[in-house]
Amino acid sequence: MHVTRKPLIDVIIPAFNEEKSIAKVISEIPLDLIREVVVANNGSSDNTRLNAQEAGATVVDQPGKGYGNACLKAMEYIAEKDQSPDIIVFLDGDYSDYPEQMRDLVKPILIDDVDMVIGSRAKGDLAAGSMTPQQIFGNWLATNLIKMIYGYEFTDLGPFRAIKYSKLIDLEMADKDFGWTAEMQVKAAKQKFNCIEIPVDYRKRIGTSKVSGTVKGTILAGHKILWMIFKNLL
Repeated sequence: MHVTRKPLIDVIIPAFNEEKSIAKVISEIPLDLIREVVVANNGSSDNTRLNAQEAGATVVDQPGKGYGNACLKAMEYIAEKDQSPDIIVFLDGDYSDYPEQMRDLVKPILIDDVDMVIGSRAKGDLAAGSMTPQQIFGNWLATNLIKMIYGYEFTDLGPFRAIKYSKLIDLEMADKDFGWTAEMQVKAAKQKFNCIEIPVDYRKRIGTSKVSGTVKGTILAGHKILWMIFKNLL
């Protein structure tokens, strides 16, 4: 990335009822690296909003449920800023990722002009019990389908990722729920972005997953991800 000033990096954290973890996530983000942390409060009924604000984040409210909905709301806020960021980092609010690894995540964009970097849990240190067997299988199936259909080799649909802001806009992201990460990777593959993966570590989240923590959530997420992969063939 060719910028003559310090690059502007904004962080988007979609969050639904993450009052116990959100402040810990924000506190471990390398603040010297980023301009702003934007927490998209996705209709939380607990103190997620208050705790995120007290930890120093900007909070935007998206009462309409859905992971993608929350991300899109945060992107709307960022689009209204006087100066667009160079890079957007997406990070979950449940403390399963290691925010301090953000330096490694953005480095390939800053040094090697890569378009998008996926933090691969499959390549990193995956703590016991941090991902369910169905999550691991789902990632394997989805990434192998992406490789077979689009010719791009990913090992994970992990939420911890960095992308050039201009490229993110080019993707015209639209998914409002579980298909968000798959949509980003499939569209990036279709548009022939320069994408790489780096290993990231992953630990058991604080609290219960709203997706993989229930049978219904797991089935719905799996169905949506597969639908997203095949939909973009059209």
